[in-house]
Amino acid sequence: MPEQETIKRAKEDQRQGKAPTTQAGEFVREEIHHIRQGNHGARSTKQAIAIGLSKARRAGVKLPPPRKGKVSSKTRHQAERDYAKGQRSPHRKPNPKRSRATSHALKREGRRAASGPALAAQAKSAARRRSRTGKVST
Repeated sequence: MPEQETIKRAKEDQRQGKAPTTQAGEFVREEIHHIRQGNHGARSTKQAIAIGLSKARRAGVKLPPPRKGKVSSKTRHQAERDYAKGQRSPHRKPNPKRSRATSHALKREGRRAASGPALAAQAKSAARRRSRTGKVST
């Protein structure tokens, strides 16, 4: 469950007309903070980002699921489910047993995914995958 402060910051971004990815960034930031605090870990930086995006979608951020071919079909379907859940209004209470199982699994993971070098490597690899439209070729 995201913290109220994070939801408040995301809503403020929405009021200012910022992009859904910017709004979702607040949830990713919260996730990285949780890992650094030691609340839980993550197997990789990608997983930490994915958890943050999932929380954002479930909190109602209008962040559409990734297109076909960008991620695995399992990930895309889960993102679709999260998005649909966030767009519905009444939120059901999460199943405590499943919630506990997820928490225990994440607690067993390492904390290195939120380190500076790991985040820098993730940002660099993500930038490498983007197009070079901004570059001028000579």
